[in-house]
Amino acid sequence: MISTLVAADAASGNLFQRIIDWSIPIGSYQLHVLEVVGVIIGVVSAWYGMKRWVWAWPIGISANIILFFVYLGALFGADQRIPLFGQAGRQVFFILTSIYGWWRWNQSRKARGAETAAAAITPRWATSKERLAMVGGWLLGTVVVHQVFVALWNAAPNPYWQPQWWFYWCDAWIFVGSIIATYAMARGWNEFWLAWIGVDLIGVPLGFATGYVPTAVMYIFYGMFVLYGFTQWVKVTRAAAAAGRTREGDLVSS
Repeated sequence: MISTLVAADAASGNLFQRIIDWSIPIGSYQLHVLEVVGVIIGVVSAWYGMKRWVWAWPIGISANIILFFVYLGALFGADQRIPLFGQAGRQVFFILTSIYGWWRWNQSRKARGAETAAAAITPRWATSKERLAMVGGWLLGTVVVHQVFVALWNAAPNPYWQPQWWFYWCDAWIFVGSIIATYAMARGWNEFWLAWIGVDLIGVPLGFATGYVPTAVMYIFYGMFVLYGFTQWVKVTRAAAAAGRTREGDLVSS
């Protein structure tokens, strides 16, 4: 019954469905425009994040909303690609975590007396305890989320597509890692860049394997961008530490 309704909706092609399914043919591949838009906005958000501007968070939220519908397009009768429940679900958690990051960075900016278009935080390295929590949470969370994804699949299997054994492991790894990376960014930890590299290593092959080519290309770009952003945050961290030592020396000498 549900399949019949979805097929009927796809045939009627309402405006919502047409926006999601809007694509440009490139050879045998269909380039989905909404996915590209979401990816570009996400890149802008990442750039603002590297600059430590508060605007990184609301811009990122808009990308999350767009990509949520992109990854679940098939459920709305608009997109024939494999629905990525993990990718879609993490957009919801991105929004929640981004609201926290938005609030935290804005509070830090106000405390520093900085303008909106100025750096809101001073980054730092996570403590050993915080790093252990990140790694342990990522590994344990991946196992738990994998079981949840498998249970959801068993409850409502898709007769037209059977996932390989590795599919939900990859989806769970990306899902949990992305949330941890976003939270670490909100806390201002340099390690959040390294967490994104861990996500990218799995996200690139998964994107190509499931037909979400713009997303895979985004992960490749992020991989290069993350390395650059990491060096910039480390540079700021070192400068702040040097300034702190200088102030301490001045106090001692006085």
